[in-house]
Amino acid sequence: MHMLNKAYSLVFPEGRLTLGLMTPLTPPAGVLADPATEKALAQHAEACGFSALWTRDVPLMIPQAGEVSALDDPFLWLGMLAAATNTIAVGTAAAVLPLRHPLLLAKSALTLDRLSGGRFLLGVGSGDREEEFAAFGMTAEQGGERFRAHWEVVRAALDDAPDDAAKQVLMNATGGHAVLPRAAQRIAMLAVGSARQSLQWIAANADGWASYHREEQRQQGRIGLWQQALAQRAGGAAKPFIQSLNLDLLDDPDAPSEPITLGMRSGRYALLDYLQRLHGYGVGHVLLNLARQGRPRREVMDEIGREVIPQLG
Repeated sequence: MHMLNKAYSLVFPEGRLTLGLMTPLTPPAGVLADPATEKALAQHAEACGFSALWTRDVPLMIPQAGEVSALDDPFLWLGMLAAATNTIAVGTAAAVLPLRHPLLLAKSALTLDRLSGGRFLLGVGSGDREEEFAAFGMTAEQGGERFRAHWEVVRAALDDAPDDAAKQVLMNATGGHAVLPRAAQRIAMLAVGSARQSLQWIAANADGWASYHREEQRQQGRIGLWQQALAQRAGGAAKPFIQSLNLDLLDDPDAPSEPITLGMRSGRYALLDYLQRLHGYGVGHVLLNLARQGRPRREVMDEIGREVIPQLG
């Protein structure tokens, strides 16, 4: 029987919705994020009661409206945040699995989990930038097949108690050599986005599924499909659904919500109502992205930590 690591229980406690934050936390400014500032904000997030700090994997500096703040290597970045904190989980959302050698990815994941005291979650996606696939010698159309092949190797390398099939995968990949000594607890692997896979494949293989914000009724339907897939392919296992949310939290706590791209602008009461509805639909964790936030980050984190997180328990 697999025992998932500390991060999994921190981020997905039974019966409770938790909140995480996408990093870097400083406002996009066209430059790489300042490490000292980010470490201080990570410590503040931990003190406010957030459950996880997440980051993206951006292999190449392909222009996106001049935004370059999230270009650091995600594993080194999360190692910095883990070293600056004590209890908050850290995770990738998501490492681009087809573009990374699976043995080296497994090595990074195992090392980060060990150095953080079991606080790491490995979220992986298939990537979607044609230029990156070309630079790594493949096409985007090959991403789905490469994703599955790399997943198999990474999963086998991370398993705390591999079965015979997983042992054979490692035998084929390494001649039977381990990447690192096996961890006492398994690192959870989350599929982020569609990953160019069927929902049934994700339900059968992943420890959870992360998707983006949708109009509420559509998201409720999506969660229903996830639960159906779990019933069909995972024996009804209670694997979590994770949702991202771009958030612009307004000063006025009574301000009604209005949509923004992949998220909402609202006061805290409307935010809390929305989060509680999401929990009722079956969402286990909401990953907040404050990039569009107009107020100071510490102020917003304080308000959410003081007025919202305690109400989600």
